[in-house]
Amino acid sequence: MDNDFFSRIKTLINGNVAAPMVLVALLAMVVVPLPPFMLDLLFSFNIALSLTIMLASIYVLKPLHFAAFPSILLIATLLRLALNVASTRIVLLEGHTGTNAAGNVIEAFGEFVIGGNYTVGFVVFAILVIINFVVVTKGATRIAEVSARFTLDSMPGKQMAIDADLNAGLIDQDEARNRREEIMQEADFYGSMDGASKFVRGDAVAGILILFINIIGGFIIGVAQHDLTFAEAAHNYTLLTIGDGLVAQIPSLLLASAAGLLVTRSTKEQDMGEQIVSQLLKDPKTLAVTSTIIGSMGLIPGMPNVPFLLLAFMGAGGAWLIAQRQKTATQAATQAPAETEIPREQRELDWDDLSPVDPVGLEIGYRLIPLVDKNQGGQLMGRIKGIRKKISQELGFLIPPVHIRDNLDLAPTAYQITLFGVIFGEAEIYPDRMMAINPGQVFGELEGIKSQDPAFGLDAVWIESNQREHAQAQGYTVVDVDTVIATHLSKILQNHAHELLGREEVQQLLDNLSKSTPKLVEGLVPDTIPLGGIQKVLQNLLEENIPVRDIRTIIESISEQAIRNPDPDAITASTRVALSHSIIQHINGIKSDLPIITLDPELEQILLQTLNTTGDTNVSLEPGLAENMHKNLNEVAQRQEMAGESAILVVQAGLRSWIARFIRHSIPSLNVLSYNEIPDNKQIRIVANVGR
Repeated sequence: MDNDFFSRIKTLINGNVAAPMVLVALLAMVVVPLPPFMLDLLFSFNIALSLTIMLASIYVLKPLHFAAFPSILLIATLLRLALNVASTRIVLLEGHTGTNAAGNVIEAFGEFVIGGNYTVGFVVFAILVIINFVVVTKGATRIAEVSARFTLDSMPGKQMAIDADLNAGLIDQDEARNRREEIMQEADFYGSMDGASKFVRGDAVAGILILFINIIGGFIIGVAQHDLTFAEAAHNYTLLTIGDGLVAQIPSLLLASAAGLLVTRSTKEQDMGEQIVSQLLKDPKTLAVTSTIIGSMGLIPGMPNVPFLLLAFMGAGGAWLIAQRQKTATQAATQAPAETEIPREQRELDWDDLSPVDPVGLEIGYRLIPLVDKNQGGQLMGRIKGIRKKISQELGFLIPPVHIRDNLDLAPTAYQITLFGVIFGEAEIYPDRMMAINPGQVFGELEGIKSQDPAFGLDAVWIESNQREHAQAQGYTVVDVDTVIATHLSKILQNHAHELLGREEVQQLLDNLSKSTPKLVEGLVPDTIPLGGIQKVLQNLLEENIPVRDIRTIIESISEQAIRNPDPDAITASTRVALSHSIIQHINGIKSDLPIITLDPELEQILLQTLNTTGDTNVSLEPGLAENMHKNLNEVAQRQEMAGESAILVVQAGLRSWIARFIRHSIPSLNVLSYNEIPDNKQIRIVANVGR
């Protein structure tokens, strides 16, 4: 019970009471008179706090690890100013009684530090103010301003670098999110430090003003009100004021030094002492030359020989030790490979020696490296990122990152697109030219290197950049090399999206769906259908260019059909019916009129009998019949395409999947639907009937 009580008290103080209590205490110090003992305690605490802050700035590994410094600096400055007000009140009210009127701390600084001589006190105080205000504070303020400006200016570039690394697969989503948060924190920190440095500078100015106000005010009060002589008033009030100023200026100097140390730190995570030693004493020649110069000065008659020669010997010894350490490290580095090379060859292979293939890869020749190098103005990374985002949004699942690497086995200007290590596309391009693609109707010939568009196989010509407007005027579509590669990649990703949908992606889709409709997903896998069954249905849909964005409707249809018939093809057919509105809109837009192509009833009966007889959906037709059917369907599809209408073949449900596979690659523009996939609100218009 006691532990629980104390933990509650600690939580209450940390969470709700600490900050208001500090502010109220600072306000009370300004308004309520404090006894000398309390002033001694608070002045001692102020010095300890300032020393703690400075040491924390030294030992922190990275400036962002001390992100609370601007707020702490403001609180420490307010504490010091409140103490100045409290001590000023006591100095002016009780200064006539002696130099111990404001407590022992102020008296000690007035008597011990400056020997009771207020002239010396003035000089020491002036030196501290000059060091604080002119040197440390001014420099720290300038560094904070420059750091804040350059940090804000570099934010877009850093964000783009993170996006490029994420797109290239070098980091994952969590790492990218952490890096973005670190960039935002860095910008906030240096922006706050820019303002916080003004607190220290203002505090130094306030210390100067308070000094003169206390001396002048105390002299007037001591002489006019307490009948002190000129010498007594000058002695008492000046020593008290100088002591008070020194007590305030030393913590102020510590805080200014802490601010300067923090803003001059490198962003690398490294202890300051280690950083300084490793960089300052990295080369032994630095100490060797320095020792030689110092030793030469120590040999000059009349110079302090002992200190100079002692330092020279110490520096020479340090240089020798550093040189020996580096020599040992170099020998160990050169010998280590020779010692470990043989055991590495002799050890058995393990699973760590096998690197998994990339789901999506882009291998490029060495002359195409500038296309993906941001430092050389490469834009391909951004294009690929945009394509990946667009396809992911259209299809409804996250396309894997594209891993880009150079391949010296390729021609210098060639590239390959791979899926799981298998080459699905390759081409050779000309990075210093542009591709003029013939869309089907042009008005002239172009001078250049004849080629083909790698994405769609259209005739094309590689032309000089200055021919772009001329080519466009003749009807050519002109694109740069980035667009050529990006379009080719986009085409391959869309055509093979079903191969990229793995079980991890399916599970992620279910996890996201469970956040909005938990009951729909609950008990689905594996009670109703295994995860592989859902994957197969989704792959079937993607293979026929049906997005899986409406995952809720798809899962509802799968859960209903899987109870009756767990066959993936049957579930796919049922799911297509549930998605009929989406399928028709994807093919024909929002038009109410739906032009369709049908099969001759006699041909349908032949196909149905063949399928029912064999019971195999992969059955092959008699060659002559298959050839005529393919020829007729191709002609009708081309007529529909020339007329600007969609080519839609509607057949019986039992034939749909087989015919779709039959013409999938040879007539990609022809969409195959079953009669029950046509919504009731569509008006059917038969444009052709295909027979034997």
